Amino acid sequence: MPGGLEWLIILGVIFIVFILPIWALIDIIRSQFQEPNNKIIWVLVVLLLPFLGSILYLAIGRGQKRSIS
Repeated sequence: MPGGLEWLIILGVIFIVFILPIWALIDIIRSQFQEPNNKIIWVLVVLLLPFLGSILYLAIGRGQKRSIS
């Protein structure tokens, strides 16, 4: 039976693997991008590669959003 610290690590991994893609999808859907096709592309990337796609979106995709002016 895992101890307290092991459970904390397990919960952290579960959070990253499951919650991060959901958060990324919500952010993609609610955002407007400079190029309209970018939204579709990012949704597909996150759906097909949930963990890696979420990391890529956070690193690259958030900079492609349309700024509010």
